[in-house]
Parts: sequence; C-alpha cells; structure tokens
Amino acid sequence: MIPYADFTFFGLLLYVAVPTLILGAFGRAGWRWALFVSVVMLVVQYYGFIQIRPGFPVREIWIVLGFAVWQWATVRAFVGVGARPGWLFYGAIGVSLLPLAVAKLFPVVWPGSEFGFLGISYVTFRALDLVFCLRDNVIETPRTLDLLMFLFFFPTISAGPIDRYRRFVGEWRRRRTRAEFLADLDAAVHRLFRGFFYKFILAALIKEYWLERAASSGHIRALISYMYGYTFYLFFDFAGYSAFAIALSYLFGVHTPENFDRPFLARNIRDFWNRWHITLSFWFRDHVYMRFLLAAARGRWFASKHTAAILGYFLAFGLMGLWHGIELHFILYGLYQATLLSVFHVYSTKKKRDRSRDTPLRRAIGILITFQFVAFGLLIFSGRIGAPRLAHHLSEVEDVGCTEIFGWVWDKHAPKAAVNVDLWDGEECLMSFAAQDFRQDLADAGYGNGRHGFRVRTPSALTDGRPHEVHLRIADTKTELKNSPRVLVCP
Repeated sequence: MIPYADFTFFGLLLYVAVPTLILGAFGRAGWRWALFVSVVMLVVQYYGFIQIRPGFPVREIWIVLGFAVWQWATVRAFVGVGARPGWLFYGAIGVSLLPLAVAKLFPVVWPGSEFGFLGISYVTFRALDLVFCLRDNVIETPRTLDLLMFLFFFPTISAGPIDRYRRFVGEWRRRRTRAEFLADLDAAVHRLFRGFFYKFILAALIKEYWLERAASSGHIRALISYMYGYTFYLFFDFAGYSAFAIALSYLFGVHTPENFDRPFLARNIRDFWNRWHITLSFWFRDHVYMRFLLAAARGRWFASKHTAAILGYFLAFGLMGLWHGIELHFILYGLYQATLLSVFHVYSTKKKRDRSRDTPLRRAIGILITFQFVAFGLLIFSGRIGAPRLAHHLSEVEDVGCTEIFGWVWDKHAPKAAVNVDLWDGEECLMSFAAQDFRQDLADAGYGNGRHGFRVRTPSALTDGRPHEVHLRIADTKTELKNSPRVLVCP
C-alpha cells in the first residue's frame, strides 16, 4: 500500500486518527500509543509481496525487518569499537549503505527482479545520520526502541521528510498535556487541508489537463510545455505528500521539519536549494558538503579557495543524483545542479554586494531566471530529454482469446496514470480503451497504484472463423505492447 496515494489510505487512517484524538483529548496519546500504531501501520503497508526473482515472492515486511536488524547491528558494532573516525567510520557508512546499493543494483543485474521496500532510501538516510552523529560524539548510544522508532516512524517512512535523530528522540517520548495536544492538532489540520488542496486538486488538475496532454505529443513546444507542467506537478504532488506526513507526525507529537518553503520565489539557485526538499538538501549540506570542506581546509588540499567548494558541490549533488537512481538522467540531474551552484558560487564571491541596487525589479528578474534553470533541471530529472517517444512504457499482453483480451500497460513517467490502448485488426482500428483495472500483483511489483490492467470482451469482428492479426498498441502510436501482435482464429 502506497501512503497518501489515494483515499483508501486515508480511510484506513481513520482507524488510527480517531482513537488518537480521543486519547489526546485526555492527555494520553503518548509514546506507547505512537509505537503501537507504527507497528500496526508497518505491517499493513508492507504486508504485500515483492518478486525477489520471477516466481519467488516474499512478503515485503520480512525485508523491512531484515533491514531493521541490519541497521541496528551496524550501529551497535560501530559503538562497540568506540565510534571512532577513520576507516572504522567509513566502514560503518559502507555497511549501512549496502542494503540500499543492493536494492538499486539488483534489478539491473537480474531484470524482472526487485529488492528492498518502499522508502528504503529515506530510512537509509536516517540510519546514516545515526552513524555520523555517533562519530561526531553529539549523541549518546541510541536505545534500541528509540533507534527503531526513528527509522520506521510510519508517517514519514516512504518519502520523508528526513528527520534528524537528535531532534526526533527528544519529541517522540515527550508526554503532552491536553493543551499541547490541541495545539499540535491545530497545526496538523492546517497541513492536512493544504495537502489535500495541493495533491488531490492542484496536482491532479495539472496532471490531467496539462501534463498528460503535453506528454502525448513529440513536438518541441509540447516538450517545453511538459517541462513547466512537470515542474508544477512535481511540486504540488510532493509538497502535498509532505504536508500529509507532517500533519500525521504532529498528531503523534513529533514536529517533523517542513520540506518546502515557496521554492519558486527563490532568487538564485542556492536560495532554491534552501527552499526545495529542504530536509534532503540540508542532509547533504551537513553530512557531505560541509564535511568535505572541513577536511579540505584541515588538509590544505587545494590552493584556490573556490576549488574545494566546487568539488564539494559535485560530490554532494553527484551522490544526490545516484541516490535518486542509477539511471543516466538522475546522474545528469545531479551534475547539472552542481554546475549551477558552482557557477553561482564563483559569481557571488567575486561580485560586491550593493544593497542600493537590490530593487523589486531586480528581485523579480532573479526569480524568473532562477525558475527557468530549475524547470529545465526537473525536465532532465523526468528522463524525457532524448528518450524515444513513449519508450517508457512497460506492458504485456497476457492472452488474446475468443472471449476476452487481457494484459497490462504502465507508464513509468506517469506512474499513476491510466494508459490508453488501441485494438487493431490488421490495418483497421476496432476500439480504444483505458488500461485502468486494479491488479494487486502490479501494485505489489511497484507499478504505480496498480490500476494498469485491462480486460475487454473480444469484438465480434474477430470471432468470424477467419484468421486475424490482432495488434494492441499505445493509443495514437505504432508502439506495440509486449507479446503483440497475436494471430487469432475463432471457430
């Protein structure tokens, strides 16, 4: 089950929210209740199967439990050897990263296979935060319950925001008064309504009436339109998700940090990364970029004062690109952002600040220019540049029979959208339909929301006893679905 993806999940949350409201009204919605709810929700969210290898399904919850034991053992072992810097520290980082690396590489080595669980990237960042903090001697050895709750706090497990252990551990065990609970409830309601407005109204409208229409054309103007549509869609969809996660966190007394702060009003690219996916960019800033600068300064690695900063940007954002995925467009996206930040760093350090010239017009021009660079970067991130039109569909025609025709098709660039399919008899198009039937096996395999199957009655034109060459194609294209065409002869 994908959190916050549809109203089914919010219906399930009522079984959690209503008792929490009752307990909170009496000042009893404490850490034990938060722990109980997190355990129950983890089982519900990860009870489905994933295909480790074709024909070898495993319940996702067992992968989650294995990951938990792995990270707990890594932290305990690092503490056991003194949590010292040096090769032991880098070894702990490597061991903690290993499950994520396997999850990223496993499908590449064995196509059709998968490993990991929804949210493994974000949970890995929390686990790494523990290792970094232990190395810096800024936290005590985490208790097992605190460690596991920090890693698997259910409102934020699948896509953040990325919390920090030092902040989290002081809040989740805190006992709230009735007044404090009501204040948290007020903040949660505000964010909940913002999330619904962003995700289920604005993002949904942009997707249906802008993004999908721009994606259906291969013209350059459509690509530019797609760039802006995708930029706004990604913001409202992700900011809406983050608002839901933060709202639910507040309900349980955890003030998860905000993830967005009006990013499209940023006046330069550095300002943008202080406003966009804040918890991720600050994590890389603190744990990668600043550590690299400090090490370079101590070791006097570079003669130029700009070299360390520029290499630090490429290191941090190169890793950020790889964190999103090992596909080329993610890596290029990281390098693109590092280039922009490097150019701005050199420009801003050489330019003398003149506050008298900081007029509203100059600010507006800065915002407009920054937005263009941001939108182009997100177009790179989307993977549409240079990709063959509609080559991003996965599909399979499972049967073409005399009674019905069924299979599935999924668009990885619009993972929750229904794909339209054309049914052809040779050179004649017989019908069009949407692949929108829900299939649990597709949802378990990570194909969007699972609503990508189709099952249609075989048209009478194909059942006249003559042989027919049946084609199933992406609507308005010549792109065949997998296992198409088929020859059908009905008695």
